[in-house]
Amino acid sequence: MPDTRTIRSHLESLVEAAVRAAVASGELPDVAIPGAAIERPKDMANGDFASTLPLRLARAAMKPPLDIAQTIASHLPADPAIEAPNVAPPGFINLRLSPAFLQSQVEHIITAGAGDPRLTLGAGKKAQVEFVSANPTGPLHVGNGRGAAIGDALAAALEAAGYDVEREYYVNDAGTQTNYFADTLYARYQQLFGRDVEIPKDGYPGDYMIGIARQVKDEAGDSFLLEEGEPTPTDLGALGIEYMVRNIRATLERFGVRYDRWYSEKSLYDDEGRYDEAMGILRQSGTLAEREGALWFTSSDLGEDKDNVVVRSDGRPTYYASDIAYHYDKFVRRGFDLVIDVWGADHHGHVSRLKTAVKAVGADPNALHVLLYQLVFLKRGGDAVKIAKRSGEFVTLDELINDVGADAARFFFLLRSPGAQMDFDLDLAVTQSSENPVFYVQYAHARLCSILERAAEQGLTPDGGDVSLLNHPSELALIREMMRLTDVIEVVATSLEPQQLPHYAMSLANAFHAFNDAFKQANDPSLKVITEDVGMTKARLRLVLAARIALARVLTMMGMTAPERM
Repeated sequence: MPDTRTIRSHLESLVEAAVRAAVASGELPDVAIPGAAIERPKDMANGDFASTLPLRLARAAMKPPLDIAQTIASHLPADPAIEAPNVAPPGFINLRLSPAFLQSQVEHIITAGAGDPRLTLGAGKKAQVEFVSANPTGPLHVGNGRGAAIGDALAAALEAAGYDVEREYYVNDAGTQTNYFADTLYARYQQLFGRDVEIPKDGYPGDYMIGIARQVKDEAGDSFLLEEGEPTPTDLGALGIEYMVRNIRATLERFGVRYDRWYSEKSLYDDEGRYDEAMGILRQSGTLAEREGALWFTSSDLGEDKDNVVVRSDGRPTYYASDIAYHYDKFVRRGFDLVIDVWGADHHGHVSRLKTAVKAVGADPNALHVLLYQLVFLKRGGDAVKIAKRSGEFVTLDELINDVGADAARFFFLLRSPGAQMDFDLDLAVTQSSENPVFYVQYAHARLCSILERAAEQGLTPDGGDVSLLNHPSELALIREMMRLTDVIEVVATSLEPQQLPHYAMSLANAFHAFNDAFKQANDPSLKVITEDVGMTKARLRLVLAARIALARVLTMMGMTAPERM
């Protein structure tokens, strides 16, 4: 009997076999089959899955779709995974999973445990997810936190889908902004020694710069102090960036995010020659041109609306040139099959030209996916604060973690589509009630743990439970919901929709609460998890164990904890 990883493809093969049989019998013409089109219906009362293939075949077969559906259904092979098919207008073939198959999924989930066998979608493929990558010129703000939650969840879903995934933070430790940062740091550093020095016009006025300057003074004394009027010491900026990266890393670890690699922008220009190689490829392809004293990438010849400067007239590479070299390194040097960049929405105009450059250096632009996320507005008492690092007035990610906790922050950041602006309700995030989706989901896991713990105190375990006893509608509904996790992972991995994870977690928690509360409200001693019927109790404990495993897995994928008590 097929397991949860293959049930959709198994049903597709059954429908396709039925079409071939109908063609062989002459009941259908020999036409191309455009896939069995197995979907989950909006109304689950009609079945667990439905095929819309008859609707797609109607024109080629020159028959009404309802007639085609009835013909295919009559040839559908008998299979233990499904009950008899049901045909419905205008041409659906509804398929309902058999109770025996549903019961068997409890064993599949328990046997797999937390290491549920992965989908083979990404088997043999290397994927990289680069996210946050905020300039190390200030603390991470709540907007960066949204990017962190999105990127980490996408990476987890890709891992579950079978990809070999690397998480990467691109450290912008070169370029104009780091120069402004260094000049600001030196101004603050001099102020600590009593000098009347102003912050540069394009600098960073936030108070955090005073803290960085004080850290430099504490560790290096006055060793960076030059004569008044002298330019910023060369090494001071690099030291300040090092401090900021250290702080950013600590914040992200508090948030539950760990990277496989912290990639320095400066390294693009080192002896390995990644920047020179990328520019050499563009030069050989004839897509570089010198004009107005600068070097231009002639992207208009490749479909863009204008050309773009890659090297300024003073010889300094633009950040576009750095991005070209960086993505050349991702695709060509390191051989990633799939690259996902998680960026703020203000980078929208950069996406198309980056894809054009990726193609120009010999990589597949379709393998690059840039996921843009919108702003976050914090709500408390009706006020919303727009995050803006350069203004010096922003709410840091550390402050948000202190206020609502990493779990709540990650869940709410994932709850909306990345492309939608979001209001983060700080009051709701800490509410201890079912109105708070974070509490609702984690409380479901705690209740599952509590049932198992209470049973253990009575000497009862799930071991040896006969899952064939699980026939109550609420039991089968909970199993159906647990099975859906594989579909959700596939959608997240293919459509890059991380919001599917928290919505599924709420749906699974709801299915468990409905199961548990239905038994409580029945006022029937036999309709409880723990009853005097040891066999029934063990079967239901087995279901509870499977539900706990499934819920813990989706919580873990979102980077959240799965509490045993609340």
